[in-house]
Amino acid sequence: ECLERGWTGLGYKTVAFEEAWSRYSGLRHSHFVNSATAGLHLAFRVLGEANGWRRGDEVISSPLTFVSTNHAILYEGLVPVFADVDESLCLDPVSVESKITDRTRAVCFVGLGGNPGRWHDVLEICRRRGLVAVLDAAHMAGTWVDCRHVGHDADVAVFSFQAVKNLPTADSGMVCFSSSEHDAAARRWTWLGINKDTYTRTLGSGAYKWLYDVEHVGFKYHGNSIMAAMGLVGLKYLETDNERRREISGWYDQDLGDDQAISRVPMSPGCTPSRHLYQILVENRDELVVALNERGIFPGVHYRDNTLYPMYAYGAGTCPKARLASERVVSLPLHLRLSREDVERVACALRELVAR
Repeated sequence: ECLERGWTGLGYKTVAFEEAWSRYSGLRHSHFVNSATAGLHLAFRVLGEANGWRRGDEVISSPLTFVSTNHAILYEGLVPVFADVDESLCLDPVSVESKITDRTRAVCFVGLGGNPGRWHDVLEICRRRGLVAVLDAAHMAGTWVDCRHVGHDADVAVFSFQAVKNLPTADSGMVCFSSSEHDAAARRWTWLGINKDTYTRTLGSGAYKWLYDVEHVGFKYHGNSIMAAMGLVGLKYLETDNERRREISGWYDQDLGDDQAISRVPMSPGCTPSRHLYQILVENRDELVVALNERGIFPGVHYRDNTLYPMYAYGAGTCPKARLASERVVSLPLHLRLSREDVERVACALRELVAR
């Protein structure tokens, strides 16, 4: 339809997808962008501008995440301060509170693998200490807690629809502010600071409907209609697909059993997780991954401790649990075409290899 109508950019499908995501998630302000990274940058730009943040102000974040999370903080001249993780591999509220200083402005909570961890405890700290609560929900499309979709209680939640995510397009994301004013500000930043996008001008009337102003230097972060069209179709299947992921995860639980050499990362009680990842912790992780590869099994590693990278090296040694997890974590194959036999084969290989 996009190709037939000749409208592939910002426009009717992006609007339809925003509306559909809001209906599905219950998040009122859904803004479709070209990646979750763009959404995170917009979150820190808009909230920083609204709250008068200055260069050098601090955002407490996780070192166990994709670098987009912390790069987006750096983009705004803010300083990521790393708090440690708990058994869910999400931020530990005790560590978060211990890292708060008079320069702290926000906490960025990463729902790793679709796990809400102890988000509510971290949120309570933010509310009590007057901090902005940012939810990096890149893995959380379809994670529900107490019958509500995650993100409804955050100041801003950012979702990813990149190619390997639960709701995959080629690459795109959604940034959902709790405030209509913040949502409007983000939309101005998203389209190069232009105060009237192409689609709006096309719908207008009069001799000067083409006329627009450029109010500030913004970014080209908007999503396009092709990605939105893919998202609209994928959204119809998200709940079914996530249920399939939970079924596969349940098979892993059964087959790995109580093997003491394989520690499974627990999901938070009371949640229905997206199950973007099924993660375990093992000794000799690197050797194990090589051995699995030799058997035609290809797990992932999510993620390296970000303090191992030069721009975050100042945080080295501050989060020992995250560093240990970084050295031991493995994400087992988890995709919709896995059969019961596939899971048995992976689990059997794992148990054999860790027993050596």
